[in-house]
Amino acid sequence: MSASHSAPTQASPMNVIGRPHPRVDGALKVTGAARYAGDHYLPGMLYAVPVGATIAKGSITAIDAGVAEQMPGVRAILRRGSFPPLGRAELDMSSADTTSILDEFRPPFDDDVVRYYGQYVALAVADSFEQAKAAADAVRVSYAVEIPDVDPALVAEKMTVKSERGDAEAGFAGAAVTIDQRYAMAPETHNPIETHATLAVWEGDALTLHETTQGVINHRNVVARMLGLPAEKVRVISRFLGSGFGNKLWPWTHSPLAAAAARTLGRPVKLVLSRAMTFQSVGHRPRIEQRIRLGATADGKLTSVRHDYVNATSILDSYEENCGEATPHMYSTPNLRVTAGIARRNIGTPTSMRGPGAVPGLYALESGMDELAVALGMDPVELRLRNEPSIDEGLGVPFSSRHFQECLRVGAERFGWSRRDPRVGAMTRDGLTLGWGVAACSWIAERFASNAAVDLRDDGTARVACAIQDIGTGTYTVMAQMVAERLGLPTDRIEVALGDTRLPAGPVSGGSMATASLVAPIHEAVAKAGAALIAAACAAKDGPFSGSRPEELDFVEGKITAKTGNRQAMGFDTVLKALGMPAISGSGSGTGTFMAPGKPTVSKHSFGAHFVEVTWQPETARLRVARTVSVIDAGRILNPLAARNQIEGSVVMGIGMALFEETHYDARNGAPVNASLADYVVATHADAPAMDVHFLEYPDTSLNALGARGVGEIGLAGTAAAITNAVYHATGVRVRELPLKLEHLMS
Repeated sequence: MSASHSAPTQASPMNVIGRPHPRVDGALKVTGAARYAGDHYLPGMLYAVPVGATIAKGSITAIDAGVAEQMPGVRAILRRGSFPPLGRAELDMSSADTTSILDEFRPPFDDDVVRYYGQYVALAVADSFEQAKAAADAVRVSYAVEIPDVDPALVAEKMTVKSERGDAEAGFAGAAVTIDQRYAMAPETHNPIETHATLAVWEGDALTLHETTQGVINHRNVVARMLGLPAEKVRVISRFLGSGFGNKLWPWTHSPLAAAAARTLGRPVKLVLSRAMTFQSVGHRPRIEQRIRLGATADGKLTSVRHDYVNATSILDSYEENCGEATPHMYSTPNLRVTAGIARRNIGTPTSMRGPGAVPGLYALESGMDELAVALGMDPVELRLRNEPSIDEGLGVPFSSRHFQECLRVGAERFGWSRRDPRVGAMTRDGLTLGWGVAACSWIAERFASNAAVDLRDDGTARVACAIQDIGTGTYTVMAQMVAERLGLPTDRIEVALGDTRLPAGPVSGGSMATASLVAPIHEAVAKAGAALIAAACAAKDGPFSGSRPEELDFVEGKITAKTGNRQAMGFDTVLKALGMPAISGSGSGTGTFMAPGKPTVSKHSFGAHFVEVTWQPETARLRVARTVSVIDAGRILNPLAARNQIEGSVVMGIGMALFEETHYDARNGAPVNASLADYVVATHADAPAMDVHFLEYPDTSLNALGARGVGEIGLAGTAAAITNAVYHATGVRVRELPLKLEHLMS
């Protein structure tokens, strides 16, 4: 595996930003000192295990908890009516408010209607986990059963136009070359190593939650609404997270359920979901069906792009997978129409999964582009180069930064694309048939509103604080880097405090927006801490800068310096000691751009290209992704080591999407039948190919002062299409439903 990037522009003498840095929290994780939500223990703590419905459609007619309630250690079997009804936290999901969001709006135990398998119908609480589990298993629930609808064939209730320009139908009808194909993706289930967990603790009328969440502030606000509490009465702590991939972005029903149980019983309650429960009640990427219609001139110029998609959602909720997010701006075409629809099923509510929208959307669009290249007899890289837009044609505004053509050219050179024989099955090596494929990737670049505080200390260290969370992507490290760069310190002199709602309000960790959201508040907090230090030094009766005026001094790289003259610069620690002050603080804030009202003046996206080689051995039906080259245009890369890790992880996840991952639902009872890591197949180390990751360095200062954009999702976008395009090149079989199965290639 390799990675490279060009030298960053204008680094400070410390060269902290733009250099590879190991995780500052890494030692805590590898030594076991990092405590996750499920690791916490409190005296008198009880354990809760949910009772999930064993049907997907119907209603509860009776709950018999008599045996369970008499079992050793059992404190309660809670069900509807055991505590006051929980409130609804439903909000307008189309607003720019990203501080009170959830996907499943129905509160737990809200009624006796069952709408999906695993819906919580009761909660066993006992002195130990084993006792709670045994009690949950002993609860008997009777149902009026109806036949569930988990049909994978999706028909939308209605189709809504998401983007349109020109006359896509006429452009398609008049095209010299067309393709019209349908692509489908099976439901995928998030499988973070750490399953969901909540520890709920009441102190009087105040609640503390130790949570598995990608958004402590959002989680606090939602749970406060459901419990009827002021937000300041709820504290949420999530200092370490064993990843989430999106299904820990928003609160799920087990969290307020644990809080209600703890309030009812007057004891701390811990609730940890089993692996099987994560397939039922905490979201998934739903089944998606898409239709791509492309028209082009004989020389490969697009005349029409039509993209229609439908995704499954739950009975009560309206989750939409925004598959057309990238389509309007990806390629130049005078005529375009994107439509979307949902199909309700007896499944749990879907949610964001790494790269929601653009990832499945680009699978379809980039598969269609490959099919169009074949129909044109044109190289697929050349087809993409010929359709480069000069502006975002969907919004009618310029791109803040777009270097997609360079991604294609650099990727082709690094991959050796010029040696590609376009004939199906014509390339071989060591008795294996080779297939080479390419696909584009794109991801939005926005930021959330955020706040931060920085303390300068007299021992020469600093502390940066924000109620954000590190979901395993390196937020601890990049926060340390930002402060270290501004203060001229090594990162081991920076303490990072995050994951607690008592800290300055921070954003959710989603959409590859966390890092970009932190730049402005951290920079401002450092500047204000420096300004406060200058003011204190000038006001002091006796000190190194007493008698000076603040406007005569600067705070640069952690030192107070005179703007004129030869006065010696002095570090903040020396000044603080001279003033007899242990510390001084500054705070900063940054505005959000995501879903902000009004039309943007520029289109902010990251871009890239994935090149994939597969090997195919028909005698043994062995297919393998052998190597990949990914070239990513994501602005300035603050930590190349962490950024490379993100792209490599995304590529492996793309292999899982293309070849392995699929959640099966039993048509008889709606149950996810492969709800374990023994039966739900994910990519492993053995499936990881040789990966070459290269970053272009074009800082995008329209988003933040450092010019950084996120990299968490873009590595997954396009990967599955590049794989299936390579498979076609090797085998001549065009697979249009994921995951690809060997029987597709053997038929």
